[in-house]
Amino acid sequence: MGTATQDAINQLKALMDQVEEQLKRTFQNIHQGYQPQTLERFLKAREWNVAKAHKMLVDCLQWRVQNEIDNILTKPIVPADLYRAVRDSQLIGMSGYSREGLPVFALGVGLSSFDKASVHYYVQSHIQINEYRDRVILPSASRKHGRPITTCVKVLDMTGLKLSALSQIKLMTVISTVDDLNYPEKTNTYYIVNAPYIFSACWKVVKPLLQERTRRKVQVLSGNGRDELLKIMDFTALPHFCKREGSGSSRHSENATESCFSLDHPFHQQLYDYMKQQASIKEPREPIKQGSFHVNLPEPAAEGTDIVQTIESQLHKFGNENGLCGSKDDLKISDD
Repeated sequence: MGTATQDAINQLKALMDQVEEQLKRTFQNIHQGYQPQTLERFLKAREWNVAKAHKMLVDCLQWRVQNEIDNILTKPIVPADLYRAVRDSQLIGMSGYSREGLPVFALGVGLSSFDKASVHYYVQSHIQINEYRDRVILPSASRKHGRPITTCVKVLDMTGLKLSALSQIKLMTVISTVDDLNYPEKTNTYYIVNAPYIFSACWKVVKPLLQERTRRKVQVLSGNGRDELLKIMDFTALPHFCKREGSGSSRHSENATESCFSLDHPFHQQLYDYMKQQASIKEPREPIKQGSFHVNLPEPAAEGTDIVQTIESQLHKFGNENGLCGSKDDLKISDD
């Protein structure tokens, strides 16, 4: 670590030592004992500008306090059938660890429909997975390897990506904005697999809009990416959609527990059991209440808005060129 890097971390730490106690408490839930690495993440996200990183981190802490994020792991989505519906339509899971000890998260971007529950359930579920990763999985991996492990690897499956994905862009932008503002620099590398032509067309125009730091993290792999991914992880850690020969649907698997998106997968079973246990510790005599955990939804940053508009424009263009859509209104995003 260079002198300038360490100086910036020290400056930010000195500023954070001055925040009020309530913010310090929620900061502990963020850094989990790895404070320098956490400060470094926020500094990277603001191009090493200490004042901007300080504002970003304080805003994040205030968001956590205002939305009771520290308690979100005590709020399982119930009943289980509703949570299963969320899992079946918001395809995300954890398949294992890379050889460096980084958790491998899989996202079924192309086949996620986000149509089985309200927006707030999907945001709640996403934040719960983030918090479980940061408070349980990463600290456990750090202890196992005897060094700080504070980031993960993500494999994004584009199988099934269609023009109808336009209706999901709004929600996906909200979720990515939550991550950008409150969980910055948590992903080491994004691997894109099973990319159809429509993705390639969008990527070509979106890529130049991304910050160089983000562009360097994205790798578009050939086919299901199996051969490339096996260079950094064992076969057992591959997401299920990367294990098959050739491309294929990522929603279903012959064995339900094999699909890392399924509620029956060990990762989701452990996560759900953990949340129910935490709920019983917090309110031992109270039944778990049904209802979504509402989080204030952030406004997308200017960069994110530009990217969404570019994707929308490219999808409309693609649809019109291929005769896949009639008017622009047919693809209008709903505000519901």
